[in-house]
Amino acid sequence: MRILVTGGAGSIGSALVRHLVGDLGAAVLTVDKLTYAGNLASLRVVENAPNHRFLMADICDRAAMNEAFSTFQPDLVMHLAAESHVDRSITGSADFIQTNVVGTFTLLEAARQYWNGLESEAKKAFRFLHVSTDEVYGSLGDDGLFEEETAYDPSSPYSASKAASDHLAIAWYRTYGLPVVVSNCSNNYGPYHFPEKLIPLVILNALEGKPLPIYGNGANIRDWLYVEDHARALHLVATKGRLGEKYNIGGRNERRNIDVVKRICALMDEMHPTTAPHERLITYVTDRPGHDARYAIDATKLETELGWKAQEDFDSGIAKTVRWYLENDWWWRPLRDGVYKGERLGI
Repeated sequence: MRILVTGGAGSIGSALVRHLVGDLGAAVLTVDKLTYAGNLASLRVVENAPNHRFLMADICDRAAMNEAFSTFQPDLVMHLAAESHVDRSITGSADFIQTNVVGTFTLLEAARQYWNGLESEAKKAFRFLHVSTDEVYGSLGDDGLFEEETAYDPSSPYSASKAASDHLAIAWYRTYGLPVVVSNCSNNYGPYHFPEKLIPLVILNALEGKPLPIYGNGANIRDWLYVEDHARALHLVATKGRLGEKYNIGGRNERRNIDVVKRICALMDEMHPTTAPHERLITYVTDRPGHDARYAIDATKLETELGWKAQEDFDSGIAKTVRWYLENDWWWRPLRDGVYKGERLGI
């Protein structure tokens, strides 16, 4: 299978590319603009693989996308390219509208043109997976789970831009017949995760003895999904999911933010002990504007229809993650030194 992956140098995208190229032996064209969060070092293990190619390009560039389709001739598109950090969307929403909305539209149109030109069997086999987030659903109360039928209620410029792109993808299926499937995932964590996100930020700050910032009172709840479990799910959804349908992907691992940070502190005490417990570094800061209280995914549809099940629970996944960051400063050190030093964003 020939698979075009957009955003393949990001944290989730690179996990997917490593899985497709290394585990499944697919021929992959990775397309990435290489913004601050795109990192070719995340693809180091596959960079010389004969079944992998990289193209530096912007999904908003229609000519570049047309060229990618015509030269690579994919059987499947897995669209992950997006601006993704809520804090950055608060002060830089234009980038989110451009990439997430205009970029998705541009890619859908390039895919539609390519698909319309395929011979009958290839046209019948072609598929387009649009990868999205549970944040499009808004905020949950103390009870309940996000289901595929949950109404959209985005709270941030980021989630609003992703909601728009979801609607575009489904509209291109309903209006033009483009064979689209959509996935919505819960919060990812694991190796190669850009250090602006909560878990890698806390690990690296703890390692360097810096404050561990907690928004508000730390009671906000997220459902955590190990990134390699997500990559396996994405391949299943892309190849086996029903066209025009949505599939929620979640790890069934709800945790309060404060409990996530305390667990990381405990693991750091074990793996990188210092003279005092790492919990002493926890610092409460002013909450993020529009901070959703709780996310939780009901992954029943994915589990029953496609047979997917997460291989990592939160305790096993977070231990692997902390150990990976402690052992792989070659990857994160250049980012901390030259791209993002851990400062507060979105103020």
